[in-house]
Order: sequence, then C-alpha cells, then structure tokens
Amino acid sequence: MGINSKLLFLTFIVIFFFNQINAQSLSTSFYKKTCPKLEEIVSETTAKFISRAPSLAPALLRMHFHDCFVRGCDGSVLINSTRNNSAEMDSIPNQSLRGFQVIDTVKTAVEKECPGRVSCADILALVARDAVSQIKGPFWKVPLGRRDGNVSISIEALNNLPPPFFNSTQLIASFAAKGLNTKDLVVLSGAHTIGISHCSSFTNRLYNFSGRGDQDPALDSEYAANLKARKCRSINSTTKVEMDPGSFKTFDLSYYKLVLKRRGLFQSDAALLTDSRTTSFITQLVGGSLQNFYKEFTASMEKMNLIEPKTGSAGEIRKHCALVNS
Repeated sequence: MGINSKLLFLTFIVIFFFNQINAQSLSTSFYKKTCPKLEEIVSETTAKFISRAPSLAPALLRMHFHDCFVRGCDGSVLINSTRNNSAEMDSIPNQSLRGFQVIDTVKTAVEKECPGRVSCADILALVARDAVSQIKGPFWKVPLGRRDGNVSISIEALNNLPPPFFNSTQLIASFAAKGLNTKDLVVLSGAHTIGISHCSSFTNRLYNFSGRGDQDPALDSEYAANLKARKCRSINSTTKVEMDPGSFKTFDLSYYKLVLKRRGLFQSDAALLTDSRTTSFITQLVGGSLQNFYKEFTASMEKMNLIEPKTGSAGEIRKHCALVNS
C-alpha cells in the first residue's frame, strides 16, 4: 500500500468513526413522543407529489446527497442566499436542484402537527427515502434527531461535491473524506439508474474532450453519435438527457450494464471502469439479483445518512427550511 493509499485509508477510518460517534444520538424512534405521526405525515405528503410527478424522486434523492456532502446532513442546501451571503443552493452544482416545494410543503404539514420539533434535515432525509420507495425503489432506515445547520456557503458546495468530470482517484478520495468507501461509491452511483441530466454536464466528452475538438475515447462511439444527432447537437446544448436510457423511471441494474458497455453519460461513470476495485463491484452487482442491489444500496444510504449529523445543542430547528432562525 503506497503512502497516498495509506493516508486515504486513515482518513476514511477517522471520518467513519467520527460519523459513528456523532450518530449515536440518532434513533428511528427519536420523535416517538414528541411527534409520533411524523413518518406518516411525511410519507403521505410526499406521495401527493410523487404520484403526480414521479420524476421528483431522483431529484429529491440528489438533493439529499448534495446536502450530506457539504457540512453533513444538516439541511444547509435548503437555505436561501441573502444580500450578504451566497448559499449552497446557488452554487453551480446545485443550480439544477429541484423539489424544494416538496420539502416546504412537508415542513408546513409537520409544523402544524408538531411545531418547533422536527428539523428540516430530518425531513429531507425522510422525503428522499420515501420518494424513492414510492417509485418502487429500495427503502432504508433513517435514524432521526439531526438538527439544522445555520451556515450555508456557496463555495463549500463547489469544493465538496464530486463533479461529473472526476477520475476514479478523485472520486474515491471524495467519498473517503465523508467516511464512505469504494464500494459505497459504486453502489451510490447506481442512483443514476433514475432521472435525467443536461447536455452541459458532458458535452465536452462529445465535442472537445482534450481541447482539440475531439471525442472522449472512453465513450462508446455509436452512443456518442446518437447523442450528437438526437440530443446534444452542439457543445452549448442544454437539452435534458436520460441517465439510464429506456429505463430511467425504474430503479434497476440497467445503469451498471450501460457503464460496462461504455455508455455512462459522465466521465465519472466511465471512471468506474478505470479502477479494478470499482470495476469488480460493478461486475458483482450486474451478476447478482435486483434484491441484492437494493440491499447494498440500502446499506450505503444508511451510511451516507450518518455523515456529520448535528445533534444536542449544535445547530437549530428551523421554523422555515429556507431561512435561518432570527
């Protein structure tokens, strides 16, 4: 094991145990006495949106991921910018986030039943879980008791969220910094099985990969030609594109099969084939059952849910998710 690998491993161990210690205050029964109908309210309110617009499920899952990777799962991604501060919400990686109206509506319903009790961070974690489950995806446990962060800074989102052009080394390091291992990276990348992206996230792979007007050789040429002809007709195109064509509404193994065929949209998808460990995990998932994928995804989501939670006297319980309490 080289020096860099040892440092990465030590970083992962330290962060992992730090998350575990902080998470000891969380519990699935945290609101049993103070807001016993919480999960029922969250599920029913979320379902009203998902039944009309199933495409919100991947959007809400992405929002939860983007929240947890910046300052931990503390709802800071929900905070509006002010005259004196540009918040995470307005950072470039978050400008395409959507579904904030779902969180606000759920918060209003919860406040009506249990005023001042439930954090926006917990609501976001529950909504993301329920939204995925309601499109017949996996269901995972969500320990509760997080408090809301009161700091949200745009540049921190840019510095902490792994962009779509990261290579395997950068991706593994980014996840390790949050206490997640290489297997978690592969499993959570499986969320790309649902939802859409925009051409702007990957057109450099089609038109100007190395700055010489070329195409990314790691992208299947037939798939690239199809994208150019039907979706991203120029490098400046902003058209929506399915991340898992033909199966983007279904939480299944199709994404991994496309990656193996060199048909993942992003450089970060292709990067999963450049490391023997990540490639091995993909092969194992594709060779296994859908139930096994759900089991693995559930385990990794439950780990992600524990990233740097604020508990005890840290943070606050926001009255409105978009605003820090005055």
